[in-house]
This record gives sequence, C-alpha cells and structure tokens, in this order.
Amino acid sequence: MDSDRLVVFRAVAREGGFTRAARRLFRTQPAISQSIRALEGELGQRLFDRSGRRTTLTPAGLILLEHSDEAFAALERARERMAALSGLQIGELRIAAGDTTTCYVLPPVLRAFREAHPGVELRIRNRPSPAAVEDVAARDADLAVVTLPVRRAGLSALSLVAQEDVAIFAPDHPIGRRKRIGLEQLLVHPLLLLDRHSQTRRLLDGLIASSGIAPEIAMELGSVEVVKQLASLGFGVGVVPAAAVLRECRAGLLSSRRFLPRARIRELGIVHGSADSLSPAAVVFIRLALEILAPGRDRAAF
Repeated sequence: MDSDRLVVFRAVAREGGFTRAARRLFRTQPAISQSIRALEGELGQRLFDRSGRRTTLTPAGLILLEHSDEAFAALERARERMAALSGLQIGELRIAAGDTTTCYVLPPVLRAFREAHPGVELRIRNRPSPAAVEDVAARDADLAVVTLPVRRAGLSALSLVAQEDVAIFAPDHPIGRRKRIGLEQLLVHPLLLLDRHSQTRRLLDGLIASSGIAPEIAMELGSVEVVKQLASLGFGVGVVPAAAVLRECRAGLLSSRRFLPRARIRELGIVHGSADSLSPAAVVFIRLALEILAPGRDRAAF
C-alpha cells in the first residue's frame, strides 16, 4: 500500500473534503482525487461517501483511518527512538572482556561512559580473549577488549595499554630479598598459577617449556583473587597481571617483582568490526577508552 496515498487519504478524512485536503497538502484537487481513486481501486472498497455537501468516511474508510493512524503513530515512535539512539539517550552496548580486564582495567572507562550516557545499557560478557574475539566476529558483542595481536578477517584492533605479568608473594617471602628476579629464580619456588585457559598461563607455560626447568606447581586456580589471597598467606609465588595487584602492593599486603623481559609485555586492545558497522555508543566507548587508557594515542579515526 503506497504511503503517499495514505497521507492523502488521512488529509481528506481530517479536512472533510478534497478541496481542503488539496490546500493542506499544497496539491491540486485533481491530484487528490486521482490518489483516492487509486487507493480505492487497490483496496476494492469505497472509502468516502461523496453524496452530501461534506465528504464522509464509509465503514471501510473508518477502518482504514483507524489502522493508518496506528501505523503512522508507530512510525513516529520509531523516528523518535532512532533519534534518541543516535543521541545516546537509549540503546545497548555489548562488550566482551576477561575477568581481570573487566575488574582492573575497564572500570574508569565504564564509569565515564555511564556518567555521560546513563540511558545506554552496558552488557559485559566475561570471556577469555579468543572467545571474546569470536563474539565480535559473530556479532554477539559490539566490542572486545583482549590481548593483542588479533588476526581475524573482517575485524580491526586498536592498542590501548600494556599488560604486564608479575610475580606476587607475601611481603616476608624469601624471593622478596632480591630486587630483581628472572624466570630461573621464579621457578625454584612453589607456584600458584591461573588455569590453562588464561593468557597469563599460556605465556608462562611457553616460557617454562623453553627453559627446560620442571617447576613445582603448588596450585592451579581459576581466579586472580584466589591467587592473590593464597600468595599473601605464603602458599607460594603467584603470577598475575600487574594491574590486578596495584592496590594490595600499595597497602603492603603483597609484594611483586617483574621477571619478564620487556619484549614479553603484552598489549590490551579493542577489537571491533568495520567502522561503518559501529553504533554511536561503540564509537563513544572507543573514544573514551583511548582518552583514559591511551591518552597519547591519536583518536582522529573516531
């Protein structure tokens, strides 16, 4: 059904005549009459009774007016919602990221986004980096904050911040007597390690394999928080991302040491789909992340 014919039909119904509808729509009366005839022919129903001085709706016309009013009202609501979406008054942003990133890296960005756009719902999916990347590829997430590099057709990545793993231990642990430690000094102590699904663990396993040393793994744990707690109690030396222990080290509850060469420091970045597929909310989040986590980075593309 032609939407312009419906506009003409509603004008005739509201104005009560073809001449007044023509003036309202800035059209000629013959054009109005032709449009109504075409609509009646399409529907197979007379829509107006033209026998009296005033043009009135037939029963079929009353039905069409009711439903066309509903349809145009729905379209207007859609326009209003799309305008609100573009203005970030409503909407949803889905972000996939690991537990450590969500807990220790993203909070200032999430807080800034929420304060600026409280009407946009943030949905965080806790996922390891490979799964988070696949979520973006499958469009189950708008963005992913993951360990780089990422090589996936159709996806782009922006570097955000360095992600360094450190050894952590109780302040009175013997390893703390050394100002510097290397992998060999780390591996002579019982280790508290994250499970094999984590990026930290995968990196460490590769280093251990190349060292030829068989370490004592005291425990394998699924949570950075549990590694921190057990390390503080003296159960062994843990290996976790440095960002996860800043507060405890400042408070004197834990001590930490670097043990990796600079070349082994990883980078966290944002992975996203094509630029033209990004929602306004995703673009704003990327800008905030670059501003807060990578203040020197060029944000011109966003």
